[in-house]
Amino acid sequence: MANDAALFFGQFVRSPGTTGAVAPSSRRLARVLATPVPERGEPVVVELGPGTGVGTDEIQRRLGGRGHHLAIEINPRLAARLTDRHPTAKIIVADAVNLPKLLAKHGLERADVVVSGLPWAAFPARLQDDLLGAITEVLAPEGAFTTFAYVHARTLPPAIRFRRRLLEAFEEVVPSRTVWGNVPPAFVYHARRPRR
Repeated sequence: MANDAALFFGQFVRSPGTTGAVAPSSRRLARVLATPVPERGEPVVVELGPGTGVGTDEIQRRLGGRGHHLAIEINPRLAARLTDRHPTAKIIVADAVNLPKLLAKHGLERADVVVSGLPWAAFPARLQDDLLGAITEVLAPEGAFTTFAYVHARTLPPAIRFRRRLLEAFEEVVPSRTVWGNVPPAFVYHARRPRR
C-alpha cells in the first residue's frame, strides 16, 4: 500500500487535472462507493478512474467472480498496476467520455452500476456534462451511479455545478454520511434512475 501511495502521489504531481487527489481513497470510502454492486446475478459494473485499485478490490470482492467488471483508467501506469492485480477485471486505458463506445466494443449494451473515482470538482463544466451524458447513456433504467466528493471542496463553484447537474441527470440523488477515515474526508453521492 505504501508503494501505491507513492505511485499515486507521483501521478498527481505529473498531472493533477487527471489524477485529482494526492492519495488513494480509503477502503472505507471504497466500501461506500461499491454499495450498489449486487452480490447476486451477473451484473455489468463499470468503474471510472480506479487509480491504484482500492475500489477495484471492493468491487471484485462483491462480484466474487460473477458478471462483468470494466475499469476505465486514463493513466497507463495506474492501469498497468491494476491489470497485474486484477486479471478477472477488464482494465481499459481510455477516456471515460467514450464510455458508450467502450461498452459496445466489449459486447455490452448497458451497465447496471457505474462507480466513479473521477475528480469532478477539478473538471471544467463541459467535461462534467460530457462525462455525465456518457454515464446516463449507458446506465440501465434502474441503474445506480456512485461517486465521491471531498467535504472541504463542496462549496467550490465546480462542485456546486456538479451537484446541480447530478440532480438534473438522475431522479434520485442521496449523499452519504461523511467518511472521516478518508484523507481528506469525503462523502458519496448515490444516484439512481438516469433521466434520458
